[in-house]
Amino acid sequence: MNAAIRLQGLEKTYADGKRALKGIDLSVPEGSIFALLGPNGAGKSTLINILAGLVVKTAGRATVWGFDIDEHPRNAKASIGVVPQELLFDSFFTPLETLELQAGLYGVPKLRRRSMELLRKVHLEDKADVYTRTLSGGMKRRLLIAKALVHNPPIVILDEPTAGVDIELRQMLWAYVRELHAEGVTVVLTTHYLEEVEALCDRIAIISHGEVVADASKEELLARSRGKELRVVVDRDVTLLPEMSGVGEVALVDDRRIDIKYDRGRTGAGAILESLRQAGYAVVDVSTREAELEHVFLQLTGSSPERMT
Repeated sequence: MNAAIRLQGLEKTYADGKRALKGIDLSVPEGSIFALLGPNGAGKSTLINILAGLVVKTAGRATVWGFDIDEHPRNAKASIGVVPQELLFDSFFTPLETLELQAGLYGVPKLRRRSMELLRKVHLEDKADVYTRTLSGGMKRRLLIAKALVHNPPIVILDEPTAGVDIELRQMLWAYVRELHAEGVTVVLTTHYLEEVEALCDRIAIISHGEVVADASKEELLARSRGKELRVVVDRDVTLLPEMSGVGEVALVDDRRIDIKYDRGRTGAGAILESLRQAGYAVVDVSTREAELEHVFLQLTGSSPERMT
């Protein structure tokens, strides 16, 4: 597939000597929903700010929609819309004025502006003429998305779009992301809600300490994990759990149900069930569950999703 964004040897070293990016090679397929994950301080924000023209790279090459960010900066910026984490607006502008001003900054002629259409899409048409300072946090988050789309960019970057929002708004935002994707927009997403990544994304890249430690399809990443979970129901109350080699966490959910997490590289479900049988328990029911993205993330970065930004 064609690359909507292509990074080759991208580096950034700040004035204090900190190397935020260490030779990043990455391609975002055109038309995909692409997850960019990493723990706090991994370099995600630096990468996004370079693409948005807010940070100057130290070395390497970056192209956005085929435009080199150094050789064709205006075209590159026009090809991308960034939804930042911060809710920053002029308090005395209305949502309609905010979108009109943003469209003007991008040189969109008045006859081609879609301000009211975008407000309708993010369910803010009834707030078009109120001051932005009166909007709730969720409304401001939706307005940020509309603001990033005023110039109709083929690529949208959503930086933690659901941070601090309620479940209803989160579902609405993801429905809109799917709508954008169906229209052919390439979506790049950063989030610490890994269940969202599993539900939405086609491909995932994980950055740790300024380097890409994974870049693969969701299915390929999940297949890398050796972690599995076995859920067992036995025929009588559990009084003592037997020793089981290769097993990590064992949880007694109730008197007769046991959840067992194990490394399939060290043991298997058959060996675990045999250990239970030898301890005098008969298995009434058993089910297995494959690793989730969180397990893969922990293996690759050593950090929990809660430390992500």
